[in-house]
Amino acid sequence: MEAAKQARLSEFTRLAKIRPLTEEEQAERQALREEYLAEWRRSTEAILENTYIDHGSGDIRKLKRK
Repeated sequence: MEAAKQARLSEFTRLAKIRPLTEEEQAERQALREEYLAEWRRSTEAILENTYIDHGSGDIRKLKRK
């Protein structure tokens, strides 16, 4: 996620603590949250796809997907 979008999401979080957000602000905040979470999930899956477990006996296996 671009830094500008992250800053905008943080701005909405700060504003929500001060005053209620308008419907337009809530919709934009929700869209930014969904984009952030989708990107987070993709990056986490990529990390887990390249994770291997060393079982201590020299047996190294790729992490299985559940």
